[in-house]
Amino acid sequence: MTIWRPHPHIRVVAIGLHWRDGRLLAAEIRDDVGRIKGVRPLGGEIEFGESWRTALMREFNEELGIDVTITSEPLVLENIFMHEGATGHEVMFICEVEFPDGAFADRDRLDFLEDDGEQIVARWFDLADLDVDGGPSLYPAGLKDVLLQPASQPD
Repeated sequence: MTIWRPHPHIRVVAIGLHWRDGRLLAAEIRDDVGRIKGVRPLGGEIEFGESWRTALMREFNEELGIDVTITSEPLVLENIFMHEGATGHEVMFICEVEFPDGAFADRDRLDFLEDDGEQIVARWFDLADLDVDGGPSLYPAGLKDVLLQPASQPD
């Protein structure tokens, strides 16, 4: 298992919200002993000279081997967080994405490798099961509240 720590600088990232039957696709985030502490929508760091749109499409292609369609304007959030005692700081572009018709329709879980070789598991989660006692958190903090606002609900 890879021990991950936040980068010691501000990162700019793009993440995509993909919904299936009212459930959000998110990757499991684990603590140092392997317990799931939270989940986060898929995406990654924007490279120098790359737009957030290009980065988001590249990340989904690298991670899942698919071309997504961006279907909303971005929500921009600042995310200052602690992970295993280390501070992280991100500026995030967050938007809705659609998968090609039928992509992963027969799968409840998606497994892929990050650039550093870390094995990632992503599943579709009901928002009601996140940020509650005994359940994993939704990262970034505050995203669930934004998603529960009437204008943010998936069709």
